[in-house]
Amino acid sequence: MTSFDSNASCDDMISDNGNSDRPFVIGVCGGTSSGKSTVCSKIMEKLNQDSFNNDRVLCISQESFYKPLTEEQRSEAMRGDYDFDHPDALDAQLMKELIEEIIDGKTVKLPIWNFITHSRKEDEFITVSPPDVLLVEGILVFWFPEIRELFQMKLFVDTDADTRLSRRVIRDVRDYHRELGAVLNHYTHYVKPAFEEFCQPTKKYADVIIPRGPENEVAIDLIVQTIKDYHESDRNSQFASRVARRRYLSGSFLSPSPSPDACIISTSPTYYG
Repeated sequence: MTSFDSNASCDDMISDNGNSDRPFVIGVCGGTSSGKSTVCSKIMEKLNQDSFNNDRVLCISQESFYKPLTEEQRSEAMRGDYDFDHPDALDAQLMKELIEEIIDGKTVKLPIWNFITHSRKEDEFITVSPPDVLLVEGILVFWFPEIRELFQMKLFVDTDADTRLSRRVIRDVRDYHRELGAVLNHYTHYVKPAFEEFCQPTKKYADVIIPRGPENEVAIDLIVQTIKDYHESDRNSQFASRVARRRYLSGSFLSPSPSPDACIISTSPTYYG
């Protein structure tokens, strides 16, 4: 039961349902180098061109949630013999907790992973505030049921395997300064098997499959429009809920409708459960 007193503000009372500021949460899955990050960037760019501010659309990656490695595991990673594509490599519990905190309207600190040293950066975080739209991308974001169920929309970026391999090779050699042979060996022994076992099967959970990834502008435009429609519908629903709550608190259900901006509070405490 929630109690309201005569000194409470309108804003305090009309936010009581706890869901009015919940972000629209989207999971974006797909194989390595399928274009997940680029799809997210395009969605963010198109949203920010319209009614969303830059700080109201947020994208986080599962790569922030790799478990810290032991010295032995780090040595394996430096040799290309550690499987970062296996679910056991992720701290799924931490990932779930931080997403839930963002959904609950809290400001959180995201860990940062260093891909060159294969370690989580000490005492360095990315501080993020609650957004209107939250994108969560990664090859395993649909694998964990407890994370998957947090998504209101699930996208699977479906890109040709040869294209993904070529992108992966270019990225790892150019950006992470790895040897070509080590990259191909790691892809053959870890990346490809993990995709087939843990990522590809979760495609069935997707609400939308995006063939050709970020090149598919039509699919991205449709997704962006869906997000805008949801956002507008949610705002209208919140407005109607606020008006109804104010009428309830003022005892005016059967009287002429007050102005939507009016808030009349009884001088005696009001209770409802």
